[in-house]
Amino acid sequence: MPSGNWPTGACCRRPARPRPRPPIPPSRPRLPVAEISSLWRSRRVVIGAGLGAVVLVAFLLLRGASAPAQPGTAEVAVPVVVSLVTIKTVPIYLDGIGTVQASNTVQIRSRVDGQILEVRFREGQEVKAGDVLVMVDPRPFEANLKQMAANLLRDKAQLVDAKAQLNRLIQLKDFASRQSVDTQRASVAQFEALVAADQAQVDYARTQLDYTTVRSPIDGRTGIRQIDVGNVVHAADTSPIVTVTQFTPISVVFTLNADHLPVITGGTARGPLTVYAFAKDNSTQLAQGRLDLVDNQIDQATGTVKLKASFANADHRLWPGQFVNARLQVAVHEGLTVPATAVQHGPNGTYAWVIARDQTAQMRPVTVLQIQDGQALIQAGLEAGQRVVIDGQYKLQPGSMTAPAAGA
Repeated sequence: MPSGNWPTGACCRRPARPRPRPPIPPSRPRLPVAEISSLWRSRRVVIGAGLGAVVLVAFLLLRGASAPAQPGTAEVAVPVVVSLVTIKTVPIYLDGIGTVQASNTVQIRSRVDGQILEVRFREGQEVKAGDVLVMVDPRPFEANLKQMAANLLRDKAQLVDAKAQLNRLIQLKDFASRQSVDTQRASVAQFEALVAADQAQVDYARTQLDYTTVRSPIDGRTGIRQIDVGNVVHAADTSPIVTVTQFTPISVVFTLNADHLPVITGGTARGPLTVYAFAKDNSTQLAQGRLDLVDNQIDQATGTVKLKASFANADHRLWPGQFVNARLQVAVHEGLTVPATAVQHGPNGTYAWVIARDQTAQMRPVTVLQIQDGQALIQAGLEAGQRVVIDGQYKLQPGSMTAPAAGA
């Protein structure tokens, strides 16, 4: 081919230069199979030894925690507060819930019809029996009394005249007929009846006049006034003018379980029983009274019996309608007593921690007769002079060593 006329196309391209390959890193020397197996066995031995050490340490720790103290090891004493079991004379009480009731409650109403002219009391005032509370207009009743009195005088005059005529006829017995004498006797009897009727009318009118002055029939305290001056009242009114309630003395009606009846009747046979009234908190004593009545029937629905006690209530601490806790003293018992905090409650009943001579704590089941005023009366389980724990029981176990708590 002539120069300058080179053929074009792929067949005429220059061959590409080969790219240099990256150098191959030197390969690590491979261990023989026997050496590899030996290395794995060594690792397993090390791992197994480590796990075994961990298990051994854990076992020793658990064994040391649960193992009993070796002889000669000092046991830590539990600090406690103790008290002695003593013999005391303790009153036996029965507790119930009661309601205060007024000894007397009177609704004051007018016994005559009329207009109220005057109210002579204040709401909440202490009144005495006979005190005037209300004045009803007396004028109509005064006029009626005068009329009845006039009728009485008229008939009395006619009776005097009839008797005089009868006496004259009797004196003229020879000249007066028997019939005229009998007729005059009947006339005298008729006027006597009229005079008696007139006297009854006078008495009734005077009573009606007295009713215009409304008085309190009892000693007590007035309540809220229901009517004011100027209103007209009627004897048939159902709403009272005011209610007067007697506060001294006052009563409390309470209930007790009927199973206690033998104890109650046995106590009443020995003499009057004392009853204490406490507030709802059962710690504040409101009054002291005596038992007056044990009801003659038992409520079969509740199995209880009602009792009634009276209180002087001079300080008015008991109020009608008030709920109180009634405490009836039925007997006096001499027995073992401990502070109430010494008695503990468990799944098997009540118990107490007793400190032995070697200062170890022992759990003793006890039977409690009653708990009153912070003292527990023990029926069985303890002996006089024993020491019982009253504080710090939650740290005790049977056989625990104890020591007096700081400040005890």
